[in-house]
Amino acid sequence: MKKMFVGSLPPDATEDEIRALFAQHGKVFSISLAHDIFKGTCKGFGFVEMEGHEARAAIAALNGHTLRGQMLKVNEEDPKHARGRGRGRR
Repeated sequence: MKKMFVGSLPPDATEDEIRALFAQHGKVFSISLAHDIFKGTCKGFGFVEMEGHEARAAIAALNGHTLRGQMLKVNEEDPKHARGRGRGRR
């Protein structure tokens, strides 16, 4: 199972719309879009979970795909421990 980061989403993006986009490349197990709690709009990013080989196909097909004028950024989620935590420790 692979979790993907999806960025540069338009503010009016919906989970159903993103699910349909990714489902063209395989079964979507989960989807979660970040929403602005005051406006109710998409904050421009979210996460999608798919099987490994299907996720790789979705990344290859959808990274750079244009959705209502926004060029999507799709890649594997960067695990928190790989983001530089503990840098410099030996």
